[in-house]
Amino acid sequence: MNSDSNPAAAFLDHKFTHLILGGGTAGLVVAARLSENPDLTVGVLEAGPAAFDERRINVPGRFGESLGSEYDWKFETVAQAGANGRTLPWARGRVLGGSSALNFMTWNRGNREDYDAWEELGNEGWGWDGLLNFFKKSEHLHQPDVDHQTKHQSHFDAEFHGSNGPLQTVYSLEYGASHQYWHDTFHNLGVETNRSHFSGSTVGVWTSLGSVDPATRARSYSATAYYRPNADRSNLVLLTEAVVREVVLEREEGEWVAKGARFVHRNEEYMVRTEGEVIVCAGSVLSPQLLELSGIGNPRVLQAAGIKVKVDNPSVGENLQDHLMTMTIFEIDAEIMTSEAVRADPILTEAADATYATSQSGIRTTIPSSVVYLPFSHYVPRTDLAALASSLLSDYTASSDPRDRILAQRFLSKEPLGQIEFNFDVSNYSPYFTSLPGRRYASMMTMLQYPFSKGSVHIPAMMDGRVTTSDDKPVIDPRYYVGPGGQLDLLMMVAAQKFVHKICATEPMSKIIRSRVYPASAPAPNIHHHEPDKEEDYDEDLAFWVRDNTVTDWHPVGTCAMGRDTQLHSTYSPTDPHITNGFVVDGRLKVYGVHGLRVVDASVMPLQIGAHLQSTVYAIGEKGATMILEDWGERKANGQGKTI
Repeated sequence: MNSDSNPAAAFLDHKFTHLILGGGTAGLVVAARLSENPDLTVGVLEAGPAAFDERRINVPGRFGESLGSEYDWKFETVAQAGANGRTLPWARGRVLGGSSALNFMTWNRGNREDYDAWEELGNEGWGWDGLLNFFKKSEHLHQPDVDHQTKHQSHFDAEFHGSNGPLQTVYSLEYGASHQYWHDTFHNLGVETNRSHFSGSTVGVWTSLGSVDPATRARSYSATAYYRPNADRSNLVLLTEAVVREVVLEREEGEWVAKGARFVHRNEEYMVRTEGEVIVCAGSVLSPQLLELSGIGNPRVLQAAGIKVKVDNPSVGENLQDHLMTMTIFEIDAEIMTSEAVRADPILTEAADATYATSQSGIRTTIPSSVVYLPFSHYVPRTDLAALASSLLSDYTASSDPRDRILAQRFLSKEPLGQIEFNFDVSNYSPYFTSLPGRRYASMMTMLQYPFSKGSVHIPAMMDGRVTTSDDKPVIDPRYYVGPGGQLDLLMMVAAQKFVHKICATEPMSKIIRSRVYPASAPAPNIHHHEPDKEEDYDEDLAFWVRDNTVTDWHPVGTCAMGRDTQLHSTYSPTDPHITNGFVVDGRLKVYGVHGLRVVDASVMPLQIGAHLQSTVYAIGEKGATMILEDWGERKANGQGKTI
């Protein structure tokens, strides 16, 4: 397909109808679906290499080992005032398949209300009902047998799963030692098992699916599921290790039209053109960067970077939302085997690798699968929640931004919504706690699902008079725990830490736990008979610990948000500069102010969802590809010359 001597030249030999910038989770979905049409020729530029034989990616039980590796962009945030001034690493996949090659393979879906909120923001067809078929289209669920369901609580409702999609999903064959106690522990805390957690509500305790191929027990991700089976198509052309500089925009009849892209490969710069569309699929960090480098964004940001302003849209790079996470560490019984223990002992490592290689079983197949989603009201009285909302959310309830109003309504909703996720596994996952030799640990990961904290991603200003390029890492500022909404995020995370202590003090989970070691064990305040001063001190200590230990859950969204002013008439020109109203793309993922340019990835999500992201990003890719094909067909039927 590509010449070994000059793959960039071979790439440029093709006449493309569609050019995809980013061969990540969504980008390869779009590429595979568009190239099903033999009349189209699809080009894909990906900054990273292909890594089909990389065991750190393929072997499920080695999750996390690729973070910080050559397959990671190794981004960092700016110092976070709300996180005690810390700068935090932000892993993003720089490899064919993007972050679907680096994630922990959790496969779940948000709540019906999450997607219906997107539609409420003017995005027709993006509600739960409009997305469900695209969720199913991407997935091939391998159903567990009755014995597995009984033993591991691996429940499912086939109506809400796909059975012929490219992405393989399956329940693990084996689980960590704590999972056998997970469901019963929450039953004792008044939480029921959710036997259909893909049907529009995540609330309850459940066992998680994984994006793993049961035939090989290897990771299933966009490169293996969507690209590799279709790599021999003559109309699907991939160039890896190609870093895009900018989208080429040209004026036609007084309007900007996307015509191609400039990119660098092996230190040489090239330009590639397309007769159809340019589709940006670079993710929530790099998609806004690419728009800004192309002259689309806030004039203040662009001018400081030395970039000519072509489309004035201050919303590019704004609205950044992430799931905030802490990791509480417990010492557990020393005889329990953990992935951390395997990695630390060469003999155990060799044995685990041999078992995986010969029988696709053992600890190398296990991933964190013990999950519960709960509303805040399960562990914070509703009266307290109402009082907090009254004091901290007045700006949100009165906001002109409908996203703020939706966030406030969610916080106070009487309908059960999974506002916090707890995920437990045997191993120390904290980057801030050092394990002691000979001891075994478990981690409770606590993840805030609907943060009020909002930040931004932008290109940096010029340095020493040099115009900013894609070689300059973007400025990532998630603004964790900043502002009144951020203060509310902090209070909810503090309350969650108290509930973590209660979970792990409840039988049968408590049987394997010796003590909480990080933060150091302390008596949990008795909420019925307490000494106010001591409880206040305890909360302050926990708040400091939360600020000092919050990390990203690697789920950034929203920086090229889709939506429109719902007061406008349904027919409008996508190049009208007066209709963006805080958004970057419309409901068909077309960039405002430009013809022939779309964004298709997690950055278009206008509001965060209560779930891990990957299944939703696959659905976005599927729906985006369908829209592109529809519009191409309409363009050809109408004999249009200009790019749509």
